[in-house]
Amino acid sequence: MTTPVPPTFRPISPTRVLRSTARRTRRAAMAAALTVTLLHTLGVATTASADTTVPAVAACPPGLVEKATCYTGRDTNGAYYTMAVPKHWNGSLVVHAHGGPDFSYDSSTPTEDLQRWAVMVDEGYAWAASSYRRGGYGVRMAAADTENVRRLFVDRFGRPERTYLHGQSWGGNVAAKVAETYGRQYGAYDGVLLTNGFLAGGSRGYDARVDLRVVYQYYCRNLPRPTEPQYPLWQGLPADSTITPGEVRARLQECTGIGSAPQDRTALQQRHLEDILAVTRLPQRSLDEHLQYATFLLQDIVTKRLDGRNPFSNEGVRYDGSHNDKGLNAGVARFSADPTARRDLSYDSDLTGQVTLPVLTVHGIHDPQVFVEYEAAYRATLRGAGQGGHLVQTFTTETEHGELSRAEYANSLATLDTWSRTGRKPTPASIARSCGVFDHIYGAGCFYDPQFQPAPYATKVRPRPGGLRWPAMAVAQERAWSRIEGVGIAP
Repeated sequence: MTTPVPPTFRPISPTRVLRSTARRTRRAAMAAALTVTLLHTLGVATTASADTTVPAVAACPPGLVEKATCYTGRDTNGAYYTMAVPKHWNGSLVVHAHGGPDFSYDSSTPTEDLQRWAVMVDEGYAWAASSYRRGGYGVRMAAADTENVRRLFVDRFGRPERTYLHGQSWGGNVAAKVAETYGRQYGAYDGVLLTNGFLAGGSRGYDARVDLRVVYQYYCRNLPRPTEPQYPLWQGLPADSTITPGEVRARLQECTGIGSAPQDRTALQQRHLEDILAVTRLPQRSLDEHLQYATFLLQDIVTKRLDGRNPFSNEGVRYDGSHNDKGLNAGVARFSADPTARRDLSYDSDLTGQVTLPVLTVHGIHDPQVFVEYEAAYRATLRGAGQGGHLVQTFTTETEHGELSRAEYANSLATLDTWSRTGRKPTPASIARSCGVFDHIYGAGCFYDPQFQPAPYATKVRPRPGGLRWPAMAVAQERAWSRIEGVGIAP
């Protein structure tokens, strides 16, 4: 039983005790430096506001106003950023990589993320995040912008005692790329927290949505309709398409009656819905969302990032689970990838597994958007690279994608901090046991299942030729591709 802490003090994590005298001295020095920095900011407000690359004091989101000082700015690449330094700073920093990718960002993006993950500031960590310089796909671009916001923080406030990466959803792919690309720099990062992470990389991670795109069209034949201009389905949508997300949703309803009660669907709608769900292995509650990605995100990748080239393939894939598998496989659209397009997508987003930092993952077992089997892909990636010893994976019984329990975020961060400082690797069972202290503080619940292990990625997403081997991009391949002019996806 933990005695509640008076509200004027930050709750101290159970793993953050008995600091050495030297560490306290460093922290005091950092606090003094921060005080000088704040006074300097007040004294040169006009200069700071003229140079948006220098963090300027800004309003904190609700709930943090009395707890932290917040800063905003825009870096030289055009990415907006937000930072927060708690009043009771523990001396360490969390650098956050947000999910998506969305098709546009503005100055509100990282501030909204700060409000969403305010628990990390409540736990005493400074926090920094980038909006990324543009919307749309680009993992290396987002990784560079994430690293840049860390450097801006260091320039402004000095080097933190510890720096941890946090990536959520697609941001998990970004954070994992940051760890591989910049994690070996001395003093840059000390650990990585990946939550509900999209960890299979781009060249394989979208295969489920590619399959949905072709299977949906086989049954529904309304995206495009026979009366509309035809286009290859690997485009998602043609470059000049004016169709809206609402129209895509309406066509899904037209074909499957997904938004209607079962008794209100026609027999054909019910049969289409059953076949699409069985073949794609997608949950009904997120089918609309997956179809949106299978149209608009594929359109962005192909049209805007790869100059119209196709990085996707479903040659050799056998679809099953329908009322008529033979007819489905004979009639579904087939296509092969352009090798240069697949190379560029792989170089941009696939992971080599070369991570030498402690990596802790948390994933909801019933995540309907980024399946828990993506964790199996990441585990295979690190093991295939000989780095499996740096990874601890935990799983919860939660059923939503966008957010986990605040107690679990706090517990995970405290666990990663202790692992980084002591070198003692935690276990899923020990992590589950420690969560109760944070549940007492936040009252959000702890839902760990320490015994759970995800099935292989290929049990959820049908592999393409060579798709059973991990990592999807070896270090030697990455090095060779990096020497090709123009390789990858442009920032």
